[in-house]
Amino acid sequence: MEDFAQRNGVFDEDQLEQAIIGKFEQETYTHVNGKTIHRKPDEVLLVDDLRAYLDARYADLHLSGAETEKIINRLRYIPDTPLYDGNRRTFRLINEGFDLTRDDPTMPAVHIDYIDYDEQRRNILKVVNQLTVQGRTRRRPDVLLYVNGIPLVICEFKSAIKEDATIHDAWKQITVRYNRDIPNLTRYCCLAVISDGVNNRLGTVFTPYEYFYSWNRIDHGDKDTNGIGSLDTLIQGALAPDRLVPIIRDFIFYPDGDAAAKTPIVCRYPQYFGANLMLDSISRHLRRRGVGGDGKGGTYFGATGCGKTYTMLFLSRLMMLRKRKLLANPTIIVIVDREDLDDQTAEVFESAITYLHDDDVRSIETRADLSRTLKGRESGGIYVTTIQKFCESTGLLSERSNIICISDEAHRTQTGVNATLKRTDDGVFTVYGFAKYLRDSFPNATYCGFTGTPIDETLAVFGPVVDRYTMRQSAKDGITVPISYEPRLARVQLSEEQTRSIQEYYEQCAVEGATEQQIMKSQRAMSSLSVILENPDRLHKLAKDLVTHYDALCAAKPAVTQKAMVVCSSRRHAYRLYKEILALRPEWGSPAKAPSGTRLTKEQSEGLVALPAMNLVATRDADDEPELYDLCGTKEHRRMLDRQFKNPHSNFRVAIVVDMWITGFDVPCLSVMYIDKPLQKHTLIQTISRVNRVYRGKDQGLVVDYIGIKDNMEQAIKAYGDDGDDPVQQLQTTLNIFRNQLSILEDIMHGFDARDFFTGTPMARLDCLNKAAEFVQTLKDRLDRFMHFSRILRQAYDICAPSGELTDDEIATAQFYLAVRSVIRKQTTGNAPDVDAMNAAVEEMVRRAISCTGVENVVDAQRLPEGGNIFSEEFLRNLAAIDLPITKYNALIRLLRRSIREYGRTNGVMAEEFGKRLQRIVDAYNTRDNLQFVSDTVADFVDDLSVQLLDLLKDLEADRRSFEDLGLTYEEKAFYDILVKVRDDHGFPYEEEKCRSLAMRIRELVDDKSRYADWSTREDIKNELDMDLTVLLYENGYPPQWNDEVFEKVMSQATNYKEHES
Repeated sequence: MEDFAQRNGVFDEDQLEQAIIGKFEQETYTHVNGKTIHRKPDEVLLVDDLRAYLDARYADLHLSGAETEKIINRLRYIPDTPLYDGNRRTFRLINEGFDLTRDDPTMPAVHIDYIDYDEQRRNILKVVNQLTVQGRTRRRPDVLLYVNGIPLVICEFKSAIKEDATIHDAWKQITVRYNRDIPNLTRYCCLAVISDGVNNRLGTVFTPYEYFYSWNRIDHGDKDTNGIGSLDTLIQGALAPDRLVPIIRDFIFYPDGDAAAKTPIVCRYPQYFGANLMLDSISRHLRRRGVGGDGKGGTYFGATGCGKTYTMLFLSRLMMLRKRKLLANPTIIVIVDREDLDDQTAEVFESAITYLHDDDVRSIETRADLSRTLKGRESGGIYVTTIQKFCESTGLLSERSNIICISDEAHRTQTGVNATLKRTDDGVFTVYGFAKYLRDSFPNATYCGFTGTPIDETLAVFGPVVDRYTMRQSAKDGITVPISYEPRLARVQLSEEQTRSIQEYYEQCAVEGATEQQIMKSQRAMSSLSVILENPDRLHKLAKDLVTHYDALCAAKPAVTQKAMVVCSSRRHAYRLYKEILALRPEWGSPAKAPSGTRLTKEQSEGLVALPAMNLVATRDADDEPELYDLCGTKEHRRMLDRQFKNPHSNFRVAIVVDMWITGFDVPCLSVMYIDKPLQKHTLIQTISRVNRVYRGKDQGLVVDYIGIKDNMEQAIKAYGDDGDDPVQQLQTTLNIFRNQLSILEDIMHGFDARDFFTGTPMARLDCLNKAAEFVQTLKDRLDRFMHFSRILRQAYDICAPSGELTDDEIATAQFYLAVRSVIRKQTTGNAPDVDAMNAAVEEMVRRAISCTGVENVVDAQRLPEGGNIFSEEFLRNLAAIDLPITKYNALIRLLRRSIREYGRTNGVMAEEFGKRLQRIVDAYNTRDNLQFVSDTVADFVDDLSVQLLDLLKDLEADRRSFEDLGLTYEEKAFYDILVKVRDDHGFPYEEEKCRSLAMRIRELVDDKSRYADWSTREDIKNELDMDLTVLLYENGYPPQWNDEVFEKVMSQATNYKEHES
């Protein structure tokens, strides 16, 4: 059967399984077929291996047979109900071992480890397949990795070539079916692998699908690997014995307590390397009395949202357990700069008492508590506190050198160690930042910093960057989602004077955030902006646009929770915008536990508080008016809002903020951030990164810009986004992608009559939809191309749909193609979608597409005569029937843009020329607000522009057909235009007839070179074309100094034409 499969090119799960087993054998695992193992059907331990390991490891203890059985049974008889608790107890026993009381009471107890963490060669490693396990029913996992007879890793594979077999199916197999049917096996499994050979991910048997991640490096410093190569990096980088054993030892974290999420945390590859590298750096720079380093343990540069808190947790365990002697049983102090971060970080650390092997892990509540806790302590303890608790009066707390301070968000208030001058009416004073008082309290401590946006001061205070994991890498690995940027400044249009004021403000604050003085300067500048930002008319327009945009965003994905954050410049600004939005959406102010119509389970409903959908989050001020004072609430009220906003089931969907929550605030279901506050540098990156967390059904985070942060954002991304790579996708680029895919799909569907879908009854539209799906599937090539391009269309549509930039025709056409896609069996490529959320969204999309009647364009492409003659009598009648001049102008603009875009696929040079002419008319139209016209004059002005547009349209149509008069083909005409343009631009003589003849020769030359599919990417063919074109131009007397320009334009035109050639 195997030979038959290979001969016929079949590469199924069995073939993949055998290939992966071979890779494990290369890593010193011994392969065993489960069918050959003698055991009871429900026995999952390889007892002989475990016994052999114990006998060899503890040979000097001369364990009796009864004692060996006691060790085995202690592991074997942990209950698997409830499964999470059983799995956690089993893992901790394997991870920590236990003290065995000897049968001989005169002998002391001995510590037993089920894995030898120090001498890994003593461990017995096996890769086992075909092992059928009897539980509640019989199941057979694909592959199990055994260490000393214990099944620690479960692997499930799916074929890479079957479109209906995805790694999502592998995930369900493990986390649903195996956990349900064979818990006697999965109780032992602390790691889980899902793979199809191309997509290879690591998690646990409880990990949600979206938190399974690939392991893209074998060693630190290696280049990231994706796709097929990620299988090798996963096996060699995470599952090879010298890597698997350390991961099991220190990099799997089971929270203490009930752990409502029931999810253990396994490290990702940047966390594994980052924690180990930081440990080495701290060890080298450790400050000890009379000896040692400078106390600068180093800086970890990790993208916001990549899991730095858990990296700090893993590092803390390594310091407490692996470097305990070197660090002299250290005291670890985790320092944050805000109370909400204190709560968030403390929640993680306080659930890790067992993991950290220290009973005193807690948050420091007050300065008195800080002094009381640290003054008399000699070692141990892990504490989370805010930097603000350190002040001049704190004084010296400890001179010990076994104190390690870990600063989170090390780019903000934790770098102020130098003196500054403060001038008041009473004189000039020397003042210091909190960081200086922290070092006064612990003069011999070692300090390290974690940040997503390191600034020069960070490196000066904490030492150089030890490891980095950038925004680009994080988005590429799927650890965070990409961020889309959508400028909507024009939709709340400011006057030229107001825009100039904002620009002047940006210029004045070029170095905002570097020092306390500059921050104060920026705050003063902000107050002058309030006149612009809080203008009532502007706020009303902004509120109207915001609610429309958010409604459209939520409607596009009704099955996905999409929360929003609105960032304002001041509390008054936030309050006024809050009232404007509430006036438009009064229902957003009505308290409820969950959105109307939501069905929740009892477990999902627990902890929900009745709240309005929109809340203002800010601190109180004693002088606030009563309503604002009540809205802001107490500290406990804000903590409650924090918990509810993080809960995806809560009715609280829209948060209006000023300074709170814009950094270090983790809400995976936060999908969109509306920015109406000047931001730059690290503050800007930290703020927009709130929307980059992974969440089920969330393809990207969206930043909507109402004030104009684009330039600042590009500078910030260049500084913090890895060598200037921009992970933020510009909306305009996405619009171009959307329209290009729409055009390609129109070509694919050529020959199918879809008019019933756009104009028929609901039943006729449904019938049309089904016929379209049938049409697509009649040819495999057509199906493959349709599914590929419609997938790209869907991603672009999700970004573009809420922007208001799409025409009604584009929306209706896109919905048609996406509805067709939804009734065809999805081809899975790369990341498998979340099935439940996707199905619900597709069902909603189909329902909306069928029931939507749409708004008909005045000049509708569907109503054009056969052949698309835009100058037919019917077209001109329709145009003349439009009484409103601006409506007529807009219709012509849309038509011209589409026509120029279509012409650009066959003649880039002339399309560019017509585009410039169109832009001049548009620019004239855009200046109408500067002219003091009466209404009638405006109408005449716009009518005159419409006449110019019609002339332009006629010229375009004439040029499009001029190839016939010249005796040229479409493509030859494009090369002719290149020759004429270069001639005219540089003013040299060359006859028209020569241009015509030469264009025909160029077309023959290009056709010859482009007969290969990859011609445009092969340097040898491009070089050959360049040489042949040079000779051709020379032979025909075309001036040689313009050869390069002609080649570049010919290459561009030929590539574009061949790409769009039907």
